[in-house]
Amino acid sequence: METIFGVFFHFIGGFASGSFYIPYKKVKGWAWESFWIVGGIFSWFIVPPLAAWLTIPGFAEIIKNTGFNVLGWTYLMGLLWGIGGLTYGLGVRYLGVSLGSTIILGLCAVFGALVPSVYYNFFPKAGKDTFTMLLHNHWGQMVLLGITICLIGIIICGKAGMMKEKDLAKNSSVTEANKDYRFGLGIFVAIVSGILSACFNFGLEAGKPMADTANQLWIAAHHAHSNFLFRNNVTFVVVLWGGLTTNFIWCMILNARNKTFGDYTNRKTPLMKNYLFSALAGTTWFLQFFFYGMGESKLGNSASSWILHMAFIILVANMWGLVLKEWKGVSKKAFATVITGIAVIILSVIIVGYGNSIK
Repeated sequence: METIFGVFFHFIGGFASGSFYIPYKKVKGWAWESFWIVGGIFSWFIVPPLAAWLTIPGFAEIIKNTGFNVLGWTYLMGLLWGIGGLTYGLGVRYLGVSLGSTIILGLCAVFGALVPSVYYNFFPKAGKDTFTMLLHNHWGQMVLLGITICLIGIIICGKAGMMKEKDLAKNSSVTEANKDYRFGLGIFVAIVSGILSACFNFGLEAGKPMADTANQLWIAAHHAHSNFLFRNNVTFVVVLWGGLTTNFIWCMILNARNKTFGDYTNRKTPLMKNYLFSALAGTTWFLQFFFYGMGESKLGNSASSWILHMAFIILVANMWGLVLKEWKGVSKKAFATVITGIAVIILSVIIVGYGNSIK
């Protein structure tokens, strides 16, 4: 049951991440940087401490009493994760949506899932899974197999995306879509983005002492025998401060460069709706981490949790693509390819879940 609940929580988190951008489509008359930072203030600054306050009594004291070294590394990983999110857009610009997203998500999945276990191989810590443990235990081998199959599914989805772009270009006879295509620069940016985006998982590892403190206090107060479901909420506060810093600075630069500071008070736009939909998008964005933390507390394995999170994001994003008829007008071969990719990712989720269940 622990594994089932863990997978379920990761699905909800993946659904939130795969769906958060939809409210932004309702924003009218604002530049990207304007609605992005308004939503970001909710997802990185307002909602995280609110969630921590509602679920962890005295969360502020836990942060206050945490050593500077832990806080510094946790914040730094959040800062780097924020850069990864910003460079994601450049990777998609230079490589195209399908190829760019595939490379970035694939690298993010691999680095985020495996690097912590490799780290603990060199710096062992009680209760942490090392890469050696994954290699030499049946449950770990199942997790690694699931990760490998997930990457295959991501590649298949990326292939389908490239087929889609090719089909649409033929049908519309439009060449402007490829004017920014620069493979060399795109690959470099995608690699940077994929690696830095995985820093969110590293941030959770760096901030684990805060989550452990919240867990211990809850167990002592409730005489419980299982992990605290919301223990990671205190860590999210610090990690997301880092992400807010990066995104805020960049969006302010864009506001100044594009002269879009007036968006926030422009009465010619539906201001109330714009703020409301941006807030909704930002809150939905945070929910992915809220449920990710719940799933991780049930599975207790960062490699499995991260790969499940990434897999469900890809699944939900592709499902929305089908629902919104983004695959309309493409060949049957391209459509069949994306369905195959989704099926392979579902298989990988089942295998990772099985690996955790036999641990």
